[in-house]
Amino acid sequence: MQKKLTRLLMLFIVLISFSSCSIIEGIFKAGMGVGIFIVIAVIAVIVFIISKVFRK
Repeated sequence: MQKKLTRLLMLFIVLISFSSCSIIEGIFKAGMGVGIFIVIAVIAVIVFIISKVFRK
């Protein structure tokens, strides 16, 4: 019983110390950075292809 209570207390402390909102915020910030990078890369590839097609 004492082990179970200790585990529950540790879980409760971890849940309180890590706010779920801050974890989600970190995930979205990382995702936004990767998304911006991918959009810029796709635009650069499109511009490169268009410049190759219209170059004589």
